[in-house]
Amino acid sequence: MLHFSGRTLKKAIWFGVVAYLVMFSLGILSYNSHQHKNYPSHYINIKNIEAFISNEITLRIKERLKPTRYHNKYVVELLKVNQINTQGNVLLNIEKNDKSKLYDVDEVLLIRTAFQEIKNPLNPNQFNYKAYLEKQYIYHQLFTEQQLVFQISSTRETILGYADDLRQTINTKLKGFNFKPEELAIINALILGQRQDMNRDMYTDYANAGAIHILAVSGLHVGIILMMLNFILRPLENLKRGSTIKVIIILILLWSFAVVAGLSASVTRAVTMFSIVAIAMHLKRRTNIYNTLSISIFILLLVKPMFLFDVGFQMSYLAVFAIVSIQPLLQKLWMPKWKVTNYFWQIFTVTIAAQLGVAPISLFYFHQFPGLFFISNLAIIPFLGLILGFGILVILLSLLNVLPEAIANLYGSLISSMNYIVTWVSKQESFLIKDISFEFTHVISTYLFLFALILVYKKFRFKQITFLLVSILILQSVSIYTKSKNSAEAFIIFHKTRYSVIGKKQNTSLKVWHNLDSSAVKTEKMLSSYNVGSFIKSITYDSLHNVYKTPHKTLLVIDSVGIYQVRFKPDIILLRNSPRINLKRMIDSLQPQLIIADGSNYKSYVKRWKATCLKEKLLFHQTNEKGAFIIK
Repeated sequence: MLHFSGRTLKKAIWFGVVAYLVMFSLGILSYNSHQHKNYPSHYINIKNIEAFISNEITLRIKERLKPTRYHNKYVVELLKVNQINTQGNVLLNIEKNDKSKLYDVDEVLLIRTAFQEIKNPLNPNQFNYKAYLEKQYIYHQLFTEQQLVFQISSTRETILGYADDLRQTINTKLKGFNFKPEELAIINALILGQRQDMNRDMYTDYANAGAIHILAVSGLHVGIILMMLNFILRPLENLKRGSTIKVIIILILLWSFAVVAGLSASVTRAVTMFSIVAIAMHLKRRTNIYNTLSISIFILLLVKPMFLFDVGFQMSYLAVFAIVSIQPLLQKLWMPKWKVTNYFWQIFTVTIAAQLGVAPISLFYFHQFPGLFFISNLAIIPFLGLILGFGILVILLSLLNVLPEAIANLYGSLISSMNYIVTWVSKQESFLIKDISFEFTHVISTYLFLFALILVYKKFRFKQITFLLVSILILQSVSIYTKSKNSAEAFIIFHKTRYSVIGKKQNTSLKVWHNLDSSAVKTEKMLSSYNVGSFIKSITYDSLHNVYKTPHKTLLVIDSVGIYQVRFKPDIILLRNSPRINLKRMIDSLQPQLIIADGSNYKSYVKRWKATCLKEKLLFHQTNEKGAFIIK
């Protein structure tokens, strides 16, 4: 029913249909208008852009990424390609050496190199970095050496450039004190939203302890900052129109914080939502949290539609929805009399509710569950407001050059204590469940079950019970379907640079033949990714053989010795360890249907074999280009 001018109007079905079509059309329009490939001046519209061996490229640094072992990495915005004004984002990789230099946001560089396509994963179930970058409108990457990079300009031209300059100034000031590297890394992550300087071990500790959300500037941080600003600026309400001035200052400060934190999906979501809350507080109107969340989702996806596929965006909203819907139900299970007990009980229920909200999608993306997440959260979250407020004070005092050494040391000790707690929890490996197989169908069916469970808890009625039973049937059906889908046999020739790895899958078992180190093979990510994605429960290892038989094919392996005297004609031949053979003579002798070259061969050999097979009109598969070869 709708109320308008004192009259009650009946909603017709056409209103819902039209509203749905308008929103659907608006979504398509927003997606297409933000699709960079549709821009006429986008570099990808330059004909045969990948064919040029060398291009003169002028670009601007947009974002500094976490470096790899061999390269410093940046997201850059193209300005010119071969003197043609153009646009578009690409990934820039600058090779590390003794003279490596880190470039800041907005610096303009000139390089000469070729555009390279970002490769798909070469082994099954591995993380698809290409698809991940495409959702950020990045379709190619550039590789260059430090001595071939020429700096044209370092002036700040964008708001993100000024924000990066501020972060660099803050870091320079803080480095003048006795902060340890790991303490500075946490300060950057916790307050400035930058995690590039965190080492892998520290990041892993926070992830294993279920406390990684503490380092992702999100609703928890922004909510605390809003409360602090609301308290500090309360005296302004005594002025004429002071309430309006107060909310304007709060909005400016919140969005300034979002810019300094890098405008990530989580912080942008949080600031958008709490901006609406701040306005509602100013208007003295009660806010419906679901409406507030929906409005913030609508605004963000209208401005950046690809946020929908951002993991942080998804987990942030799911956590908040779970907290506002599940936490009140959990809190009613026990009503402590003591205020301190009640305070920690509320934090505990918030933590449980948030974990329930993000658990299915977290299992889908990360395939692990931290069993002791509530310990790290109970130990840190009650003091997070103090840590944030103290940290902001330390930064402000350092910028004003009036930060006492004692206060800096005290804050460093506070950060170290938090790191110690997280590290201790993460080391309790018996409570960390890893390598959990979880598909997208499990995510949908699990959330459906949780939703039905909440409805039954609120109203124990026939309809709700029926919905719950149906959701259980769907969950069981998904499990049965997944089990049957993954029961098929498969024979896999994996890609591994400088090594040979062959696997045979039977139901939930995998047998692996390899020439890796016996200890290294058990921690090989390529195999663990395959095991998780294929629901493998047991795995055995063996040394490589010369002949393998599958249900429909026979595989002959020819290694560096180059001997292939056999009494049968193999269907497939695998070349490994760069055997010195006359390939044409071998083809004439054995007459295979397919030749495979794995990652253990020299590239020059593979190139020559490929040319021979092309001349002989024989199928050729090289794993370093086409990825693992799978026989099902």
